[in-house]
Amino acid sequence: MLRPLALAVGLAPMIMPLTAQAQDAEPRRPSLQVLESIIETRDPEIRVEAVDHDRISARRIDIVDEDGVIRMTLAAETPAPIIDGIQYRRAFGVSGLILYDEKGSERGGFGVADVDGGMAVLALDHPAMDAIGWRVSPDGSVAFSINQAPPLIRDPGLGDRLVPGVETSTRIRLSVAADGTPAVALADKADRTRVRMTVTPEGYGAIEFLNAAGEVIHVLAPEADATP
Repeated sequence: MLRPLALAVGLAPMIMPLTAQAQDAEPRRPSLQVLESIIETRDPEIRVEAVDHDRISARRIDIVDEDGVIRMTLAAETPAPIIDGIQYRRAFGVSGLILYDEKGSERGGFGVADVDGGMAVLALDHPAMDAIGWRVSPDGSVAFSINQAPPLIRDPGLGDRLVPGVETSTRIRLSVAADGTPAVALADKADRTRVRMTVTPEGYGAIEFLNAAGEVIHVLAPEADATP
């Protein structure tokens, strides 16, 4: 019965230095030669000698690329979204910054929505719909969501352009409700919440498992279960 223990103790001095050596080893990095090959300049422009104006007042400012394509728009209010060459009505007015890809399609932005009380919003987009989004609502609630990429569908009636708003699932939702209740929810492909992590009103951490009908079928709350 002593031999396995003796063997383990005998090997420990050999293993320990190797572990320490592995921890002390430098992480893998690009070689200097590789870095030199991608350097644009060692003297980048990081400041201007003098500003043209102390203040600029404008309803809209467009930043364009070398081909004249609008790649960024700062506006109040922002233009309606462009998806694959077609412009659609926005759900609500937003003042802020919009980002576009090389074809002029909207791919994200952030701003303040013109809803009662004001709502701060930020989104980064799949080619034809939101991919991730943040909302800070007037009631004090905060939400962050991650959407599964929907299939890219083209319609001959749109000139074979991409169809916006194709149904998909919001697979992850992180939120803090207006009353302060936090939650992390995971959904299946049919957009049904199947797992939810939260903190109960009593202050206990809990993980809830839900069935396809949205009913909680099992709860893990070790601290709550241990309380007499």
